[in-house]
Amino acid sequence: MLDEETLTAPPPPMAPAPSVPLRVRQGLRRRHNWLQLVKFCAVGGSGYVVNLVVFTLALSAFGLHHLIAATIAFAVAVVNNFWWNRQWTFAARGESKRFQAPRFFAVSTAAFVAQAAMLQLLVVGALTPEVVAQAVSVVAATPLNFVGNKMWSFAAARAPA
Repeated sequence: MLDEETLTAPPPPMAPAPSVPLRVRQGLRRRHNWLQLVKFCAVGGSGYVVNLVVFTLALSAFGLHHLIAATIAFAVAVVNNFWWNRQWTFAARGESKRFQAPRFFAVSTAAFVAQAAMLQLLVVGALTPEVVAQAVSVVAATPLNFVGNKMWSFAAARAPA
């Protein structure tokens, strides 16, 4: 039975959420996370090949600027990567695509912006050949992409507390 004290008592204090560095350390100790990283890299490898083929084709066959070619390559590869990461890496088939797809695209776009900035620096600043610069910059953006997609795009639904 509810009494006046129960109705007016403040809720019990909630434990603070673990800090990001603590969550990262805990995550590094879980075998499952390493397996997902391997799968993510395998999917990324297929997207990497798609990306470089489309990038090279856009440069050589159509004579496009390297940033335009990179954008086209990103757009083609991101569709490939979304499907494979959703189906295989994160096994998120039960979750709604209409929530995952925009999140995946947002994370991928953020990683692409970082990648494109590095591409520009390598091509213009370091005079690196365009295809080599694209290859290096895509690899460099991979960790950002993995963490964002694991923690947000394909995060398992959490039950309300």
